[in-house]
Amino acid sequence: MTELRQVSLEDKYLLKSGQIFVTGIQALVRLPMLQSDADRRAGLRTAGYVTGYRGSPLGALDQQLALAGDELEACDVRFLAAVNEDLAATAVWGTQQAGWRGDGLFDGVFSMWYAKGPGVDRSGDPLRHGNLAGTSANGGVLVLMGDDHACESSTTAHQSEYSLVNTFIPILNPAGGQDILDFG
Repeated sequence: MTELRQVSLEDKYLLKSGQIFVTGIQALVRLPMLQSDADRRAGLRTAGYVTGYRGSPLGALDQQLALAGDELEACDVRFLAAVNEDLAATAVWGTQQAGWRGDGLFDGVFSMWYAKGPGVDRSGDPLRHGNLAGTSANGGVLVLMGDDHACESSTTAHQSEYSLVNTFIPILNPAGGQDILDFG
C-alpha cells in the first residue's frame, strides 16, 4: 500500500524538493527564497530586497510577502512596502550599489520591484538609469508590473511592456506559476 506524504501549508515556502502547490503570487514570494538558496549553494552570502507600492494589481503580493516574513528573514530577504513606486525603484537601484566601496555586509543584493501601470510610468527615471547602470556582480533586479488592462483598479488602463521597452528592460511573460519559478 502506498503511504501518503504529509502536506503542510508551509510547504509552499519551506519544501526544498518535490512537488508544491502554489498560486502565482505565492510563486513570486518564493522567488527570493530560491535565489538565496541558489546563491548559498554557489558559496555566496547575498541578501534580498523586495519593495513596491501597496495596491498594485499584483493581487495582494504585499500581504503575502508580509505573511512570509519569517521565511524571508531566514534567507536574509527584507520586504519593505514603499510610499510610492518612484521611491521603491530608486531604493532597488541603490541595492545594486551597496558594495561599490568594498565594505558591504553581503556579497551582493538581489532585488524585486513591483508596481502597477501608472507606477511604471512615473518610475521611468530610476528604471532607465538603474538598468543602464547595470547590476552588481552578485546582485540582480526583477521588475514586476501588474497591469490593469480593463482599468478596474487604476486611474488609466495600462500595458506596461512599452514602458519597459523604452527603458531597455527585457520582458518575460509567464503563463503560470511554474513559469514564474522557472523564469525567476
